[in-house]
Amino acid sequence: MLPERPKEARVLSPGEKTTLIAVAQSRPGWLVAKCAVILALNTTMRGCELKGLRWKNTNLFERFVKIKRQTTKTDAGERVIPLNRDAVLALSELWDRATKLNCADPEHYVFPACENGHVDPNRPMKGWRTAWRNLTEKAGLKGLRFHDLRHHAVTELAEMPLSDQTIMSIAGHVSLDMLNHYSHIRMMAKRRAVESLETTLHGAEPAPANPAPGKVN
Repeated sequence: MLPERPKEARVLSPGEKTTLIAVAQSRPGWLVAKCAVILALNTTMRGCELKGLRWKNTNLFERFVKIKRQTTKTDAGERVIPLNRDAVLALSELWDRATKLNCADPEHYVFPACENGHVDPNRPMKGWRTAWRNLTEKAGLKGLRFHDLRHHAVTELAEMPLSDQTIMSIAGHVSLDMLNHYSHIRMMAKRRAVESLETTLHGAEPAPANPAPGKVN
């Protein structure tokens, strides 16, 4: 049998992104999933990288996280991702939660395992599948994969005037195919930008040239 064709990554519209975050914020029970969503959208981190993140790899004062080699799928080694305001707020919420649960030691996981109401900070969370499914269905985004958030974040970076090296240092891409893919996205963004400069004269007949001296039309 031929292998199945990989499912194409999905990019959210601005409205879908706003709705997803708003719905994630609507229930206290979705706190962990909400913070995971915000971090993925603002750091390009994979789900496995979020689940493998420990507090010792985060710095809320200098606003960055370090992704170790063992929690990445690439051979790029450690990479440092700056944190914007939204990412800092999400990590701060998780830190407050961890402090209340006595799960804020440097070696503890940011997303600790939780089974039957018992939190084990020395083991990473397996996932947030149920909350994610309920959240996306309520947001009208059924079928959206968590990994699509990483793709969306990298797409937004590619639409900015950034170099390939900058995007790679944040997202950890090493594949030439992926770079070519996002280079295409960057070109499309540039094309939309220059098309926005077009005037209402586009398509109009060119104005006649001034007649030569001594000639009468």
